[in-house]
Amino acid sequence: MLHGGEMSRSDYPPGYDDSHGPLYAPQGGNYPPPPAYGFPAYGVSQPGHPPAPYPPGPNAPLYPGQPGGYPPGPYPAQPYPAGHPGAGYPSPPPMPPVIPPTIPSDVLNSGDEFAASGGGWDSLSIRHAFIRKVYLILASQLLVTTAIVAIFTFVQPVRYFVQRNQAVYWASYAVYAVTHIVLVCCKGPRRKFPWNLILLFIFTLALSYMTGSISSYYDTKAVFLALGITAVVCIAVTVFCFQTKVDFTKCQGLFCVLGIVMFVTGIITAIVLSFKYILWLHMLYAALGAIVFTMFLAYHTQLLIGNRKHSISPEEYVFAALSIYVDIVQIFLFLLQIIGASTK
Repeated sequence: MLHGGEMSRSDYPPGYDDSHGPLYAPQGGNYPPPPAYGFPAYGVSQPGHPPAPYPPGPNAPLYPGQPGGYPPGPYPAQPYPAGHPGAGYPSPPPMPPVIPPTIPSDVLNSGDEFAASGGGWDSLSIRHAFIRKVYLILASQLLVTTAIVAIFTFVQPVRYFVQRNQAVYWASYAVYAVTHIVLVCCKGPRRKFPWNLILLFIFTLALSYMTGSISSYYDTKAVFLALGITAVVCIAVTVFCFQTKVDFTKCQGLFCVLGIVMFVTGIITAIVLSFKYILWLHMLYAALGAIVFTMFLAYHTQLLIGNRKHSISPEEYVFAALSIYVDIVQIFLFLLQIIGASTK
């Protein structure tokens, strides 16, 4: 049983009374006095103690001679380098070039059946030599473009340069447009050797630079995936054109309308997206472009083969290579936009 005095006793420990004397006895010698109760304010030094060496910045060393903090970048999670002085984030990727595919009337030959069937073995051999020449030129163009895309994607200094210097992109766009118009509209430079190959080489370099510049804004996996899908689509379309009985060359009016629609839609989409980015509009335009240029690839491939009503003249190997090359690059760019947006 508890006594009354114990009942009234407080359960808390007795407080400290400064009147009983200091908590610590004074020490002899030159030892500094012990610190007072509580914690000092930030940046306020205690009497008898030097101020704490607070670093002036997040990456400054704490003590002299000590290495600094973490470097400013880049880190694996950062898509762009943060350590370049005065370098901000690059602007969004520019829109891919779109010029409506145009076929002059003097390029085409017309016939009721296979173009080489009426002329015997000589015409057939000429057509086969023409196809081999076109695909050899096309393979060289695609090899140059693939190499430039790989350099712009994997070499980081080149990647940062093209992202921060879009003026070079627009200069290459002007070269691409001028050489494209000359090769399509001017019969002399298109057929005269070696000027036709020189113009085609300049055209290939300009379009390859634009393709590499756009690819540098996207993830490496998206670029590889777009390349793989483009290769599968092009091979499937080529095999289909060799085997099918459907004649795409009879639909010249349809492809003319599709080219104009893509050209106008590209201009409107570029203007709208420059003011406000709308994802669904961009994806709709990219999907439409991939479908339309796949159809153009089938159309130009049948014109090259020559087994339908219309065919490309054997003298127009430069124009044939240019047409198929543009179709393949456009399919790749539109697929890259779709895959790149889905992986972000």
